[in-house]
Amino acid sequence: MNKVVLIGRLTRDPELRYTQSGKAFATFALAVDRRFRRQAEQNGQPTADFIPCVAWDKLAEIIGNNLTKGRRVGVEGRLQTRTYEAQDGSKRSAFDVVLDELEFLDPKSSGQSDFGAPAPKAQQAPAANSGLGQPFSDEEIPF
Repeated sequence: MNKVVLIGRLTRDPELRYTQSGKAFATFALAVDRRFRRQAEQNGQPTADFIPCVAWDKLAEIIGNNLTKGRRVGVEGRLQTRTYEAQDGSKRSAFDVVLDELEFLDPKSSGQSDFGAPAPKAQQAPAANSGLGQPFSDEEIPF
């Protein structure tokens, strides 16, 4: 089984790019705090690991268009290794977390949606969509 679940903050804005065939992919690094601090650490700051992440297709576009440095997210995916030849001719290995899912963990600020844009005005949805027989607004959705 190859499954990775992480919670952390983006260390930089994601980079959204496209392959030659038009497939979207986004790359970013996630700073994940360690539970325990190093003994030599004197300044009291938590120690973090910086985990490279990559997402593909629609998830990549969502990440590239809506996330920024410092946003707190939860990710789920798999660990993938790749090898490449460095400029000096030596073989190197790199590891990435390839995302299957992402969850925004920052609380909504007043007047902001999950994506940092102004929140839309409440819209009425058909009663069949609510599952309770009553209309609901976008602001009532907990995510």
